[in-house]
Amino acid sequence: MAAAQTTGTGADNPAPAPALKYDGWAFSALVDGYITYNGNHPASGANQLYNFNTQDDQPELSLAKFTIDKSNAVFGLHVDAGFGETLRLIHAGDPAAIDHKGLRYLEQAYAIVKPGHTHGAEFDFGQFNSSAGAEVIESNANWNYSRSLLFAWAIPAYEFGFRSNVPISKEFSAGFQLVNAWNTVWGNNDLKNIGITTALTKPHYTWQVNYCEGPNHMGSTGGNRNLVDTTVLLTPNDKFNAYVNFDYGHDNRIGTAVSHDNWTGVAGAARLQLRSKTALAARIEWFGDRTGFATGVIQNLKEVTISGERKQNKYLLTRLEFRHDWSDRPFYELGSGAAVKTYMDTLTLGVVVSAGPYK
Repeated sequence: MAAAQTTGTGADNPAPAPALKYDGWAFSALVDGYITYNGNHPASGANQLYNFNTQDDQPELSLAKFTIDKSNAVFGLHVDAGFGETLRLIHAGDPAAIDHKGLRYLEQAYAIVKPGHTHGAEFDFGQFNSSAGAEVIESNANWNYSRSLLFAWAIPAYEFGFRSNVPISKEFSAGFQLVNAWNTVWGNNDLKNIGITTALTKPHYTWQVNYCEGPNHMGSTGGNRNLVDTTVLLTPNDKFNAYVNFDYGHDNRIGTAVSHDNWTGVAGAARLQLRSKTALAARIEWFGDRTGFATGVIQNLKEVTISGERKQNKYLLTRLEFRHDWSDRPFYELGSGAAVKTYMDTLTLGVVVSAGPYK
């Protein structure tokens, strides 16, 4: 879907201008680093079930990227290229990125067509970030530094193929996608997944619904996966925003006694702009991994996150975040790994330097 995800487009979080423009080209850049303290002191050094700030007790480069945009009235191009743990992790299971390591340095790369006399319709082809979810890959475009359990385990990070977004009225738009299996540039069920996206935008709220369906098992066109994702963003004023995000996933197994896997989750978050440069955000969520498909264990997970934010200037953003995760089963690594706990507490300092907008 051509529209951006929810929290990255809130009225309280406007995107800055591109760092540099030249002859129809726009250039932007971002560097994102963090250090996380994990109270469980895991011997593996991993913050379990986190997707980007995964390392404990050492400074890490999460993402460094350079963005190129080229657009006119009809044609355009968007490319995000860089390096860091974020790009390595989102491509970890992509057979194309395993065979062609250069793809690991791409976050997005797609061509844009905007036909005339279509009232703003857009058609894209290439690799683009998923339309599902209330959060995005770039941490500075979200309200909290760490991503939610739903972002990490319920939805794809990116897709490859074709997508469209067509305004039906001033308030309602809809789109269609024909894409590869989740997080796959090529090599797994190419262009066999379909998606439907809708967005209703009112003065004080936005409601987005995404549905995707198709085969995702390597080497087979059977075993379809279905995902329903919906987010309601509330924007009553320029000081306070909130959202609720719901996901339901169903994956049909192949050749096993158990016919399917499924997972369900709901998250809510709010952000309060305290002053022009400071803000406070909180998130709470529940994720039910009913068959262990996502996390490897049948469990119910919950987490609460509180983040304080300061924009030092138009380029530098810092966030200090406390997060408490817990499960109904002993799951989290403790010390040497000889024992596990039902909860994990982390404290994260994130620093992002950016010049230009997220897209």
